[in-house]
Amino acid sequence: MSISLSSIALITITFLLVILLWQLKSLLVILMISAVLAATLAPIVDYGEKKLRLPRWLGVILTYLVIISILTVTGLLIGPTVVTQIEKLLQKFPSYLEIINNLTRSLIMRAGITEPEALNLINQLDLQALVSWTARYSQKLILSSLDLTRGLVGSIFNLLLSIIFSAYMLSGSQTLIEDFVKLFPAPWDIRLAAQFSPVSDRMGRYIQGRLLVSLILGIAVTIGLKIIGITEFALGLGVIAGFTNLIPFFGPVLGSIPALIVAIAQGGLTFGWVLLLFVIIQNLETYVLDPLLVGSSVKVQPLYQLLAVLGGVQVLGIIGALIVPPWVAGAGVVLENLYIKQKPSSLMTQDK
Repeated sequence: MSISLSSIALITITFLLVILLWQLKSLLVILMISAVLAATLAPIVDYGEKKLRLPRWLGVILTYLVIISILTVTGLLIGPTVVTQIEKLLQKFPSYLEIINNLTRSLIMRAGITEPEALNLINQLDLQALVSWTARYSQKLILSSLDLTRGLVGSIFNLLLSIIFSAYMLSGSQTLIEDFVKLFPAPWDIRLAAQFSPVSDRMGRYIQGRLLVSLILGIAVTIGLKIIGITEFALGLGVIAGFTNLIPFFGPVLGSIPALIVAIAQGGLTFGWVLLLFVIIQNLETYVLDPLLVGSSVKVQPLYQLLAVLGGVQVLGIIGALIVPPWVAGAGVVLENLYIKQKPSSLMTQDK
């Protein structure tokens, strides 16, 4: 079997392109974030352009100014309280773990296990080591995200770049689409041009849904913990739960762990009430909020969403868990419109 010169050239070009893309992975991550931001804000800009008759560039500027203002005001209102509560929680965490260790030892002794065996079980459980491992793994994920952007300063700079790029994508979307599809021959140029709007819509709806669900759950956790009696850390734990909930599947579980540890340390029926609170909230998200606000618009099977989260974390760290799922949702639109929907018509043509 002989290999043609054109095949060798194609393989070589593909290999070099893969190497080039890997070297430019930081830029690709910025562009991925920019596209997600642009898709999320596109409905607001479109509304300003169509309903309010605003120039598109002005709508983009006003949209970002309003969002930055809202975030700034929110940060000024609750930011100091959240930081204070989280700092206090971190200071008390070792003592809480010690309380849990003592409670565990007491329960093991009540079960009729002798002192040496109980100590052996406690050492095997070693909550301090488990928490240390969790902290190290979380730090590793965060650092892997920061490595893509060359540190904290680079992360802030690249976030600003993502905002600027997304603003350009929003203001000049039609020109960018036209320039991109010119690279493809007919009729693929027309077909690809028709995919940008549904792809943007699905990606935007995914992020909008996740943000809204996380906001609702963060508020619900804060109010619920205050009612239960954990007022000292209610807002901080609610913010933690809201942020972690942005990560599908694993986020809600991660967000519940700090609150459950605090509840165990406080004793009494507090743990049962907090556990019940998170069970109710988790079921509310799974069976009501996610299908209503996310699932109906994303139309991606949960298994594929889970694989997107795991793959995103593996390659890009925490950032990947946030931005890869909407890209998978957008890719699903292209696959559905350009391949799956075309299969019946192509089969019918062959039959004829």
